Amino acid sequence: MATNIRGNTPLCFDTFHNIIDGELSCTAETRHTVNPATLENNPDAPLGTVDDVNRAVRAANRAADAWAKVPWDERACAIRSFADTTEQKSEDFVRILQKETGKPMIWARHELATCVKYLRGFCRLSLPEEVIEDAAERKVVTRYTPLGVIVGIVPWNYPVQLSCVKMGAALLTGNTYIWKPSPHTPYCSIKLAELAQRFFPPGVVQILSGDNDLGPLLTEHPDVHMVSFTGSIPVGKKIMESCSKTLKRVVLELGGNDPAIVCKDVNPADVAAKIGFVCFCHAGQICINMKRIYVHEAVYDDVLAAIVGLVQTLKLGLGEDAYMGPITTKEHFEYLKSLLEDVERRGFNVAIGSTKPLSDMKGYYLAPTIIDNPPDDARIVVEEQLGPVLPFLKWRDETDVITRANNTKTGLGASVWTRDMEQAERLRKKLKVGNVWINTHAEIQTNITFAGHRESGFGVAMGINGLKACCNAQSIYTRPADAIVQY
Repeated sequence: MATNIRGNTPLCFDTFHNIIDGELSCTAETRHTVNPATLENNPDAPLGTVDDVNRAVRAANRAADAWAKVPWDERACAIRSFADTTEQKSEDFVRILQKETGKPMIWARHELATCVKYLRGFCRLSLPEEVIEDAAERKVVTRYTPLGVIVGIVPWNYPVQLSCVKMGAALLTGNTYIWKPSPHTPYCSIKLAELAQRFFPPGVVQILSGDNDLGPLLTEHPDVHMVSFTGSIPVGKKIMESCSKTLKRVVLELGGNDPAIVCKDVNPADVAAKIGFVCFCHAGQICINMKRIYVHEAVYDDVLAAIVGLVQTLKLGLGEDAYMGPITTKEHFEYLKSLLEDVERRGFNVAIGSTKPLSDMKGYYLAPTIIDNPPDDARIVVEEQLGPVLPFLKWRDETDVITRANNTKTGLGASVWTRDMEQAERLRKKLKVGNVWINTHAEIQTNITFAGHRESGFGVAMGINGLKACCNAQSIYTRPADAIVQY
């Protein structure tokens, strides 16, 4: 059964359906998640099937040619209108985003604001034809044409922000977009996709919610032309293998174990405040978060003491004054518990926090925890925590700290903290990552290319290069009709 939702039909945040070809689409079976802060059941969400996938892909292909013919400025106008209305209704989205992710109010609002910012930011970009050569005897131009149908597979930590990055680039370049949210966090995404029906023709923006079996149906589908995935390295490898069967394009933004290198000339209190602000945002569940903090031995004790003081001020919960919420999924909560059990088993020093979950809070809560100078082979150092558990490590020699920072198969981001810009330049040139920040961390924007090195990614997102990733390149060679070509 399908229900038409064109026009200004009010959004209902109690019922959730897939959206196929501009209509609400019911499914025979549903599933639900739990609120990670309260462990109460969230509403039923659709459980998509192979038939839903086939119908959505057919609708996306039907819509693709017409959407590609819409002028660039008109496509940008539609995206801006969608962003404007999302902003107007953001508090409704914030409430449901909190229930599925456990984000405190500050970070749920931040995610919605970032979605709006990114959608508007893409609309300021353009991808005109590139004139490579323009002479009397020959003109050469390269242009970029849409691929067709792009699938965005999105993780649970930033379910709407990360999809807006994928969707904005896909729609602006003339592609249709099928949104596949994480099984853990489908709700806010479904409602945003429902809102999108007011601004885009049927089939241009669709959403399919389901379990983990749904993803392979999309990645293997011969009529899907690109898959953009953000998530874990093991799943990214499976997606790349699946896409290879039909030679469809793939962009992967995978995990990272980002190092931060703190030099001896910093102001300890200032750096600790900035690092703590990033590291404990959304309980550390950010792919480009700092995961290993290397602090020069000359300031190690002062920086550690300053961040311990900061952590003591952080309030947990969901309210207006809360800074850190719970872990979003039970599976990841159990993983982080195993890392903390290893810390306890190996007898590492816990500067602040706990190796046990917070027993006085009902949800998946862990205390913000700092591990004081564990060995480099500790799981808490080697593995990506993606949580509020942070190892602080001492260093003395530049060559040594660079070797340690690069001693990982990943390469998403890294930061250097120093007043000495010459030292910053020396260090940043040797870091094997896609994104380097000096005296800041985790800043990204739509006009700047975002990429991961090594096992942190394949392909690029954002910026002009991110737009090109959604396109086929076509070069046109033109000579006068009466020209004689000498080979």
